[in-house]
Amino acid sequence: MNAHLGELAGLATSICWTITALAFERAAKRIGSLALNILRLVVALFLFMVFRLVVAGEALPLHAPQSVWFWLSLSGLVGFTFGDIFLFQSYIDIGARTAQVVFISYPLITTLLSFFILRESISPRGLLGMVLVIGAILWVVLEKKRLAGKELMLQGTGDAHPATTQNSKDSSGITEPPHQSKKGALRIRGFLFAFLAALGQAGGLVLSKIGAPSFDPFAATQIRVIAGLAGFLLVALMGRQVNTVVAATGNRAALLSLSIGAFFGPFLGVSLGLVAVQHTATGVAATLMGLTPILIIFPSVLINKEKIHVVEVLGATLAVAGSVLIFLR
Repeated sequence: MNAHLGELAGLATSICWTITALAFERAAKRIGSLALNILRLVVALFLFMVFRLVVAGEALPLHAPQSVWFWLSLSGLVGFTFGDIFLFQSYIDIGARTAQVVFISYPLITTLLSFFILRESISPRGLLGMVLVIGAILWVVLEKKRLAGKELMLQGTGDAHPATTQNSKDSSGITEPPHQSKKGALRIRGFLFAFLAALGQAGGLVLSKIGAPSFDPFAATQIRVIAGLAGFLLVALMGRQVNTVVAATGNRAALLSLSIGAFFGPFLGVSLGLVAVQHTATGVAATLMGLTPILIIFPSVLINKEKIHVVEVLGATLAVAGSVLIFLR
């Protein structure tokens, strides 16, 4: 099992992030993305402090070398703050489903960065597995986008005009802009921001491996959370949205959802992701960590009563086949 610890941790991370996605979807609809990002990291930091008090007798990893604090803080700012800000803005500009098509490229970007910066290489079989997994995810996301568009057309009325129809909402709870607003500079910006989000995710993983190749993954993730939280607080101050964040603390339903998401996301999921990065090639870890769009199909059917399509089943099968190839190396 130790031979595949990194791959298993990557899969476990995807499972955690699937739970997180469902929990954060509910919270985002109630309090918005910025408040969600700040409060999820506040809850995660509290969990880390309690955890460290129990297992290490200290609330913060103050014993970590300065170099570890530097690289992991940079990783937190790049991965949490930089990446998420651009990702959520791309959701607004071009819609979450379209943005995901671009964002799914982050395992490939991670592989390229790891090759040039960390001098990591992946076997041909592993590369084939990565292509199968990423291709399956891309196929499912594109098909869901096509089917969602088809359903909207069927639900529309004959006298409705594109410029006056109500904005549509996707499964992330983010309101997509009207068709005309997706043209020109706004649409280009949306694709650029989705790519920058993917670059942030990839960069955060690579910086984590540079800063903590063998450091305690929970302590390392705590440092990343502290830096990411500081970055988001700065954004809130600059955008004069502190009152919005404070007001969100009064929404008990949202707090419950984001607390569940914080446990399985920044606390457990991101820590397991660092375990994956430490014990296997960073690109392989990123690929297995990116299986959430496939894994989320099944709880969405059970919880949200969504219809499952043949393409989703085939895509999941293809993703499993690619994962098996990655494990076989």
